Amino acid sequence: MYTINEHYLKLQGSYLFSTIAKKVSEYQKEHPQAEVIRLGIGDVTQPLVPAIIEALHNAVEEMGTTEGFHGYGPEQGYEFLRECIAREDYQNRGCPISAEEIFISDGAKQDVGNIQEIFGLGNRVAVCDPVYPVYVDTNVMAGRTGEFNVRTGGYEGLIYLKCLEENGFSPRLPGEKPDLIYLCFPNNPTGMAITRTALQEWVDYANQNGSVILYDAAYEAYITEEGIPHSIYECEGARRCAIEFHSFSKNAGFTGLRLGYTVIPRELSCNGVSLHELWNRRHGTKYNGAPYLVQRAGEAVYSSEGKAQLKEQVAYYMENARLIREGLKAAGFTVYGGVNAPYIWLKVPERMSSWEFFDDLLKKAQVVGTPGVGFGQGGEGFFRLTAFGTRENTLKALERIKRFY
Repeated sequence: MYTINEHYLKLQGSYLFSTIAKKVSEYQKEHPQAEVIRLGIGDVTQPLVPAIIEALHNAVEEMGTTEGFHGYGPEQGYEFLRECIAREDYQNRGCPISAEEIFISDGAKQDVGNIQEIFGLGNRVAVCDPVYPVYVDTNVMAGRTGEFNVRTGGYEGLIYLKCLEENGFSPRLPGEKPDLIYLCFPNNPTGMAITRTALQEWVDYANQNGSVILYDAAYEAYITEEGIPHSIYECEGARRCAIEFHSFSKNAGFTGLRLGYTVIPRELSCNGVSLHELWNRRHGTKYNGAPYLVQRAGEAVYSSEGKAQLKEQVAYYMENARLIREGLKAAGFTVYGGVNAPYIWLKVPERMSSWEFFDDLLKKAQVVGTPGVGFGQGGEGFFRLTAFGTRENTLKALERIKRFY
């Protein structure tokens, strides 16, 4: 008789955002006239910019000709896109990353979830707390953790790097020596950023201890302050210890198109085995590449027109973030984030848990956010709101929150 992967049984309930969707659906069935404003999931709301639409149209026309048709593409991605990424995202910032070290995919989420496949099950894993759930759940599924401990609110075997209010939601170097270290900056969910000096400490730590940093830079386009690194490869020695993930979802609105990339430098190796080659083997075996049309759209992101149009779009979302941040402060909330990231991390009212505040906010104001504890025990007592809504809904949600709190 067949068996199942019993590690899936360790997972706590359903995926966070599935739970939220279910709660909202149940509320709307009971209150069909209610106008619910969703500021929970980090999905964009603004349409694709003209430069991207034009590139998509041109690619469609091209695919309709014999000479322009494209079937299976290169496994690592088309050279035209990888060259743009290497030049614009890295070389122009002084980071020595080549096109050959870039792997195009259909989104950072699947790469962040799948990267653990090239590492042994005996590796110790460190994650921030609170944390993007995918980092934890995929390692649970693989069998790299023990059971969930209700008392501690975490999985046995994982090293939790506490990101608390008292330490500015910035993880401290652990006493235990992890093999794999997940970092995300600007951070999801807290919206906080890391300085180049602080990130250099993590790079030095990883090189000294033989660790690999899995660095999620999905929100780097939202950085507004000086001294905040856009890539871990701005740090000396990062090519020897870091893998970086990027997404086109948040900087270019590709949540519906799906496009991302992963960078694995050639120097990164374990006992003489190249991680670049391991990922290349996995990538080629399990993936046939992002669609040609979408990769052409990705190329347009780096055109002069695309960069100008997307700068305006990012500014639109960051103005939403400013409005939420300042509006909540004026209403008496303690608020973090929203300066270098499109997320606002607010402290819930006293004597309320994160989920209680979620239910209360939905019931009173018909506004949906994300309970902080959904990102880990370290998020209890906090709540995440996203700036990716429309301006109209953002302002309307703020007025409702002010009215009831």
